[in-house]
Amino acid sequence: MNGLEISKRYFTACGLPMLQKEFSDYTQVIAAGLAGQGSECLGFDDEISRDHDWGPGFCLWLPQKYYDEIGGALQLAYDALPGCNGGCTDSFYTPERRKRVGVHSIEEFYSSLIGYPRAPDHNLEWLRVPEHYFAMSVNGEVFCDPLGEFTKIRNILAGFFPEDVLKKKLAGKCAAMGQAGQYNYARCIQRRDFAAAALTCSRFVTAALGALYLLNGRYMPFYKWVFRGAEELSEPKGCAEELKKLILLSDVNESVKKALLIERVCIQISKEVIRRGWSRAGDSFMQFHAEQIMEHITDPVLRSLPVMAGES
Repeated sequence: MNGLEISKRYFTACGLPMLQKEFSDYTQVIAAGLAGQGSECLGFDDEISRDHDWGPGFCLWLPQKYYDEIGGALQLAYDALPGCNGGCTDSFYTPERRKRVGVHSIEEFYSSLIGYPRAPDHNLEWLRVPEHYFAMSVNGEVFCDPLGEFTKIRNILAGFFPEDVLKKKLAGKCAAMGQAGQYNYARCIQRRDFAAAALTCSRFVTAALGALYLLNGRYMPFYKWVFRGAEELSEPKGCAEELKKLILLSDVNESVKKALLIERVCIQISKEVIRRGWSRAGDSFMQFHAEQIMEHITDPVLRSLPVMAGES
């Protein structure tokens, strides 16, 4: 049983009865679930995850008005819940654990992740937030939300980037792919600067994975989970596996193979961009496609920004 399922059962067995008994006048304004930081929110937790900040726990979210009224008392009641070890091993809890579970205002929860107490209002706000924070905002599961305020914001975020923002970020990824993989990697190898080549390859792989997530309408998670999450991406088919092969090859002994894989990935991604009508055939250099995508952005502010602005 993974951490999310354990937390859901813990809420049903311990949390919900506590709310109904001690906060019956407020049950209609309290949302419950598990989302935010932690591998369990992604469903990626395993035995290794269980050594710290792992175990039964859940979040309670309520509007600021009601948080001001009962937030302190609700947190005390949460802290007094019985420990529940349903299938759990002992886990060391750091101070960060308190920020991940327990009682939060809706506004504070979203502000702590995306910097705004609500969904972004305009394209520049969407562009400024690193993608893994959006991923944390929509992962996990909402167990109940009778008022619907928490879920309303979550659903807007889960709807993914506005199209112009998606194009702007994709253009940045394509430009980074061309710069790092198609241009700088070969130059680093020619200089026999293998340390720089390793960094350059990593930069290419990160940008290419970012492009894959964008093309699949998914927020790219925290870096250590990017490859794990990419297993669930379908388009372009097999591209994530090619990138995994690429990053595991040696720059010292297998640079020719790596250069061929870099070009293959670029061709796969450029074909998908062309298929969507955001670029045209004629060049395999990803910088070309970055410029083409920029021309398809209708927001004059986004279109005027440097191509790599907001790429992260």
